[in-house]
Amino acid sequence: MDALIYGLCAGTAFLCAVLLLRGYFKSRYRLLLWAGWCFVFFTINNVLVVADKFFVEDYSLLNFRLSIALSGLILLLYGLIFDE
Repeated sequence: MDALIYGLCAGTAFLCAVLLLRGYFKSRYRLLLWAGWCFVFFTINNVLVVADKFFVEDYSLLNFRLSIALSGLILLLYGLIFDE
């Protein structure tokens, strides 16, 4: 059951990324680009959660997962602050 929930979280983040980036390519509104890239990193983070919990048992991917999530948040924050 846990794998299903983690997989649904990854799928939802992927769907958000696709919709935000598609919206950017239609409207060229730059905040959609930064939010889309943020959700791309969130998707990678969620896939790594699944890998960490179910496939990689010898090594913890926690620090790598947190750095990926932080990178996505930094991209979104950059877009919110510096994009005109």
